[in-house]
Amino acid sequence: MLGGRGRVDLFLMFGFVAGFAALPVFALWPSVWGFAVASAATYVVDEVLHSRAPGFVRRVAALQFTRTLRFAVRTVMVYALAVRMNAPDAVLVAAMAVFSAHFALVMLSMAVHHAIRRRRVLPLVVRNLDMSRAGVPEPPPAVLYRRSLRKLLHLDVPAHAGLLAALLVGARYPAQAGFTLTAGLSVAAVLALLWQWRRARRMPSDADVIAAVNGQLADYRPEVALYFSFAAVSQDFMYQVNMWIETLEQLDRRPVIILRERASFRSLSRTSLPVVCVPAADDLAQLDLSGVRVVLYPGNAGKNVHMLRVAEAKHVFIGHGDSDKLASSNRVSKVYDEIWVAGRAGRDRYQRVRHAISDKAIVEVGRPQLAPIRPHDGHAPGPLPVVLYAPTWEGWSDDDCHTSLIPMGVPLVEKLLAENVRVLYKPHPLTGKRSSEAAAADRAVREMLRADNERREAGRADAESAVAAARPRLREIQARLDDLSGRHPGDDAQQFREARLPDRDAAAEWHELRAEWHRIFWESRGAVRHHAILAQLPTLYECFNQADLLISDVSSVVADFVAGLKPYALTNAHDLPDVDFRAAYTTAGGAYLLDRACTRLPEILRSVREPVHDPMAARRRILKEYLLGPDRPTSMERFNAAVNALADKSAAELAEARTELPDSLVPLQRTDSAGVPAGPTGRNMALPGSPAAAV
Repeated sequence: MLGGRGRVDLFLMFGFVAGFAALPVFALWPSVWGFAVASAATYVVDEVLHSRAPGFVRRVAALQFTRTLRFAVRTVMVYALAVRMNAPDAVLVAAMAVFSAHFALVMLSMAVHHAIRRRRVLPLVVRNLDMSRAGVPEPPPAVLYRRSLRKLLHLDVPAHAGLLAALLVGARYPAQAGFTLTAGLSVAAVLALLWQWRRARRMPSDADVIAAVNGQLADYRPEVALYFSFAAVSQDFMYQVNMWIETLEQLDRRPVIILRERASFRSLSRTSLPVVCVPAADDLAQLDLSGVRVVLYPGNAGKNVHMLRVAEAKHVFIGHGDSDKLASSNRVSKVYDEIWVAGRAGRDRYQRVRHAISDKAIVEVGRPQLAPIRPHDGHAPGPLPVVLYAPTWEGWSDDDCHTSLIPMGVPLVEKLLAENVRVLYKPHPLTGKRSSEAAAADRAVREMLRADNERREAGRADAESAVAAARPRLREIQARLDDLSGRHPGDDAQQFREARLPDRDAAAEWHELRAEWHRIFWESRGAVRHHAILAQLPTLYECFNQADLLISDVSSVVADFVAGLKPYALTNAHDLPDVDFRAAYTTAGGAYLLDRACTRLPEILRSVREPVHDPMAARRRILKEYLLGPDRPTSMERFNAAVNALADKSAAELAEARTELPDSLVPLQRTDSAGVPAGPTGRNMALPGSPAAAV
């Protein structure tokens, strides 16, 4: 059933189709007033649909009825109307000349616009490095540069309006005025863009841009790099990087973040660390990373090889969460010098990949990201049990499909609602990307929660009023958080030009605002309202803190939730015997197992309603240390110590390798401030005997 917005969008789509269908009818009739109304409707509805229903506009364009063609159709139809109305030949000739010239100038303007855009594409973009002296010119004015095709095409409005007015009053002067205005504005737009092209030609060369960044890196002297690439460019994957940012910011060593895709750069969360996005491998090779001793990889990607070839650094796979999925014990990890896991479970998981990973290469460092999770003994339950349902996604293939959403998600939520609990639903960010069944189940769950909220809040105006009252402040905080994120709008050149050193006071404000946002959000929602959480806020760990019980699938979410020692249930969608399921999945060691029919759900909920009936509590305490390591030293201390130890080891091996060089070669080597040999461009060279020299 369509909501209010859906009905409006459907009405606009009907108006779009009806308006364009009416144009030839009124042109051939002929009816000036009818044509004017239909033409105005197509102008207005077309623009509104671009913002309200972009999917519809894309589908129309896929049928080759593009924006440019739509403007051409209006022009042909208004000319046909003028012919049918027996307009004077002079008016018809002028109209043909102006309309043709306008379209020619639009094409010329777009050619210049594309030339400017190409010139302003840089080999890399940065954040938290001072690029104010790099010589990058200001971007063209937004009135010329942003949505330029839309604006240029709309310059035909004066000519169309003037011609229609001339046909109505039977005089030439309205047409002459409209034609003059359209022609003059079109010529002015082309001249303005040509002037901007002249300015864009003063852009620094790629070599100068890289040299400017290398100068900033030389001042900063990074020692640790977090390197990330992902072939499927989407902000949905950026959680793999964002989860490590606060950990990196607490290291003793100086970190830098290296990204390979521009989409990743735009979606990176707030950080005070230097960030360099360098899409091309050749440009990456020109970066001066001579002081980097440790490179951390949160994901396995083909482009990792471009960094793995650096001989002087130690390469470490840190992943993006420990789980029983195949990605957490992949044979590909053998290419790294070390693999860092949270606890003993991660080590054992890799040992099951026989003849692939050396035990010496595995280091247990804990999960520093879990510090915000509050322990179970500090949790105050609300009037209703809070169940967090956080299914994983459908995976890259059916063999790696662990999601419960498809086989049992909808009946599970139905039974949860029947049990009178509060449901927080937080699906994996990639849910529905591969499977239409998962997407349909996701929509069904969200609709069920919405409908149950309406049922619970029927007759309670205070519930919705509290949400409405909090909305302005939440939007205000979100806007300020966006300002503090370090993300700048615009193209490569604009982002590069506006890059500055980080404001240290902004970090404290950012954390305070996020805490305030979460407090207002949960307080305004009350203690019984269900939520489908799809945005970045509230965070997953804040949902952990609200929940009394987690229901999830085989994923790293479960291992992280164990940190709080709260009860949790793993879905057993294939109804494997309990013994077999627990043997197959380490995280099941402290879990209640939920069968596909959810017959065990009431007993599982009893562990929350009656905490004395929680037989898995002792097992969860044992499992926590097995999965995540001991509480002391803290995970952050262990992670930091591992970075320091590996960086020292790398530096020692480099020093030893340098002493083994023939004396005749030593004078030929340039060195960095730490005495590390560098290539002719500042690029680190592969030293004889180094394991990475052969990569």
